[in-house]
Amino acid sequence: GQGRTVYDWRHYLAVVQRKPGALRNGAPFAELPEAFRQLQRQLHGRSGGDREMVEILSLVLQHDEQAVLVAVEMALQAGVASKTHILNLLHRLTDGTAPQVPPIEAPQALVLAQEPKANVARYDSLRPRQGGRHAS
Repeated sequence: GQGRTVYDWRHYLAVVQRKPGALRNGAPFAELPEAFRQLQRQLHGRSGGDREMVEILSLVLQHDEQAVLVAVEMALQAGVASKTHILNLLHRLTDGTAPQVPPIEAPQALVLAQEPKANVARYDSLRPRQGGRHAS
């Protein structure tokens, strides 16, 4: 049979960031997950809606795609389809999920092997010897 072209919309995010209008008719974006398509329909009529949609889609570059989808679904259910609200929801979802770093075992007090001694005589060597004036 004939070959079928399959697009992965994630691969085209760099291009669509430069040209957000390509999001409307670009073949790779025809197969977005349903929550993203609903959001795109809501943002379509707004001024700057394409740019905002691209910024929301680009969140998958820094966050887990499933978490971004859940945040978008929650925003749609709440009736607040905006990047700011989705970012807020995303941060709430991912807060505290960072890997735990084991505590560092450090000694309670550090002890110097040789204590430094103040020696201001070194500064006297910088002054002129003939009692000349210096700038102040």
